[in-house]
Amino acid sequence: MAALPDSKPTPMMAQYLALREEAGDALLFYRMGDFFELFFEDARTAAQILDIALTTRGEHGGAPIPMCGVPVHSAEGYLARLIKAGCRVAIAEQVETPDEAKARAKREGTPSSKVLVGRAIVRLVTAGTLTEEALLEPRRANVLVALAELRGTVGIAAVDVSTGAMVLEECAPDQLGAALARLSPSEVVVPEDWPHGPDERISRPRNSFASDAGAERLKAVHGVATLDAFGDFSRAMLGAAGGLIAYLDHVGRGRLPLLLPPVARAAEAGMAMDAATRASLEILESTTGGRAGSLIGAVDRCVTGAGSRRLAEDLSAPLLDVAQIEARLALVQFWRDRPIERAQLREALRAIPDLGRALGRVVAGRGSPRDLGQLRDGLSEAMRLHHWLSGAPDRPALLDAVLAKLTGHGALTDWLSRALVPSPPTERSGGGFIADGYDAALDELRATSGDARRAIAAMEARYRDETGIATLKIRHNGVLGYFIEVGARYADALMAPDSGFTHRQTMAGAVRFNSLKLHEEAARIAEAGGHALAAEEAHFEELVAAVVAARHAIAATAAALARIDVAAGNAERASESDWCRPEIAEDAGLSITAGRHLVVEAALAKAGERFVANDCQLAEANRLWLIGGPNMGGKSTFLRQNALIVLLAQAGCFVPSSAARIGLVDRLFSRVGAADNLARGRSTFMVEMVETAAILAQATSRSFVILDEVGRGTSTYDGLALAWAVAEAVHSTIRCRCLFATHYHELARLAETCEALSLHHVRAREWQGDLVLLHELADGPADRSYGLAVARLAGVPAPVVARAKAVLEKLEATRTATGGIAAGLGDLPLFAALAAEPTPASPEQQLAEALRDADLDALTPREALDLLYEWKRALPKPKH
Repeated sequence: MAALPDSKPTPMMAQYLALREEAGDALLFYRMGDFFELFFEDARTAAQILDIALTTRGEHGGAPIPMCGVPVHSAEGYLARLIKAGCRVAIAEQVETPDEAKARAKREGTPSSKVLVGRAIVRLVTAGTLTEEALLEPRRANVLVALAELRGTVGIAAVDVSTGAMVLEECAPDQLGAALARLSPSEVVVPEDWPHGPDERISRPRNSFASDAGAERLKAVHGVATLDAFGDFSRAMLGAAGGLIAYLDHVGRGRLPLLLPPVARAAEAGMAMDAATRASLEILESTTGGRAGSLIGAVDRCVTGAGSRRLAEDLSAPLLDVAQIEARLALVQFWRDRPIERAQLREALRAIPDLGRALGRVVAGRGSPRDLGQLRDGLSEAMRLHHWLSGAPDRPALLDAVLAKLTGHGALTDWLSRALVPSPPTERSGGGFIADGYDAALDELRATSGDARRAIAAMEARYRDETGIATLKIRHNGVLGYFIEVGARYADALMAPDSGFTHRQTMAGAVRFNSLKLHEEAARIAEAGGHALAAEEAHFEELVAAVVAARHAIAATAAALARIDVAAGNAERASESDWCRPEIAEDAGLSITAGRHLVVEAALAKAGERFVANDCQLAEANRLWLIGGPNMGGKSTFLRQNALIVLLAQAGCFVPSSAARIGLVDRLFSRVGAADNLARGRSTFMVEMVETAAILAQATSRSFVILDEVGRGTSTYDGLALAWAVAEAVHSTIRCRCLFATHYHELARLAETCEALSLHHVRAREWQGDLVLLHELADGPADRSYGLAVARLAGVPAPVVARAKAVLEKLEATRTATGGIAAGLGDLPLFAALAAEPTPASPEQQLAEALRDADLDALTPREALDLLYEWKRALPKPKH
């Protein structure tokens, strides 16, 4: 923020500046009546982002004060735009009424005319701490992450504040990027001066991340004496949890949101994927941004926001436990086999509100009567589903497990049903949400208010008769309350001293009056209305307390409904496109029959075209496929489709193929389609090499790797050499399943020395000068690249293609004469043998080793001098 000019401010500006300093780097929303106002640099920033008028108000330091504002009633929409633009916003509310301010002034001996209503920052609105429905995407989790490092291990605490789900885990510092890519947080909190973590992060005091304090904070939040019942948490996890809770306490100004008991996640709990792989496979977001074109966009058939969020978690963290995967698949199979019941279920789920987020708002103190109504309706529907599904035959184990969580809310839903009107309002300040018959005293207050209103209506009719003014009206507004209004030409009669009316206000075409009788009835209405509002507020607090007490059970019900929705949605998607149930095995095989790329297939279907399915059969003796063929032939699509099928299968989904047998994959790597990273000063080739290095360093024999065009972006010799060495390393050192696409035909010679490598190509033909891409995978090496044909297909001018053809003929003639650039590569030893052969030490290294081994304290001066001469003779002579 820019420095504010110095001068003696007015009391209001002094109050604002104090709050502005407290807000730090956040924009300050300063409540003034029905508006949130922003001043100085905040106003300039907000006006530009929100596209609202920038005005001025008074002066400060001899210069006009920039100002803009947004209405309180529509502030959420503006907040959403500011948060999306990367801003944080501090909300400064009035924390006392004018009457309370005057009473305070009287106690302090301050003139009441100079007293200023007290204001305080009641909340910081940040990207990771949103709970309001208008600020959240229904189908995307909003994750806040805190990180803490202890003895070389990074603790990770992640929470979706909108639902309270909290997970603790840990990883090595070099695995932090992959963990954050899986969590996809909206906001990351780290200790001050911590060197790791993403570029966009919030720094907090280091003492907030102490592990002992973290354990105590968790105990206090959940009201327990020990955390043993929740799981076994490391010191790093507890440190991260402490930092997370401290940050939530800071932004909530002492009020914490819903936090469910933490769940410990083991590092080996799910398939590992780094950020590059997630981006390459476009799991949750396409390369162009958004869900369209992504994996989840093509898979998601959930009818609830909670179900879509649950599916996103499943796809982000595929399982490694066969039993858990089979349990999910069995539930999908159950619903696929019952299309009529599935349609009924999905219709019922579609009507259920988002219980998790409604609960989150209520527990965070931001709930409304409408949220209570949503909980009532959702829990009632959950119990109805329990009653219906409990009678279904042949239920899978996972369905029984989630059904048990749909019930147990009878007393709470009965209470909410009796207490609330059928459609409660979103605001509770105006009352009207407590049902008639729930509270006899409240009913009486409402009757009193209603009687008084009827009396006012009768009074209006009587005054018309008495005055003879047919247009006389009794109206109401927030300033004057109830008043009598007549046209200006009738006002003189009511101005008479003996008329019984008192003048209140003169308007352009009307005059307003009061009367003793009207005043008495208005007082009755105000008194009864005030008492009624107080009674409704008290009932609201009682209902909120009951919901808060049942928060864990309600959250479990919300999670169970989401799991049912995911299974039914997956079954719907499988039925749409005839997907199969994959077989999950413990071995290192991969057998996919007629596999398809679901995103590409959907795009082709829209264009009326057919996707060409292909098989993929990898086994121990045939674990590396080297795939050649022309650009646009379908190599990259084939690579990605098999990776996506593996991912879907281990996430518990049916897959787009005729049959699939998936040997568990512990790590999935995709090096396909890298791009420049200019912000980090990396070229495309550098990015590709970084990604390739990560694969070679982290892949295991249980991994699945897809590599596309390794070695492109540099000279032909360098590129071929790198591709050759990488292929050998994957085959002979890592020994994992791998699909390796390349344009280097010379790599086909690897089949002579790599026994588990087989050659394949995507088919293409030239017909009457045109290239026909068949998109079929066939055995054997590619006969040619068809690069010139692809260039012609892309619209490269004919003279350029003709010149390229002449150059190509010359190059091919040279290759035939010399044996090509791969001549002699067959004589090289294999990568594994080369890696195993020790490199002889240089003279300098031998000298350093001798120096380390020498016992200097035991040497005589003569022996030390002899050693020096010996070492000098061993050093190579300098070159002149």
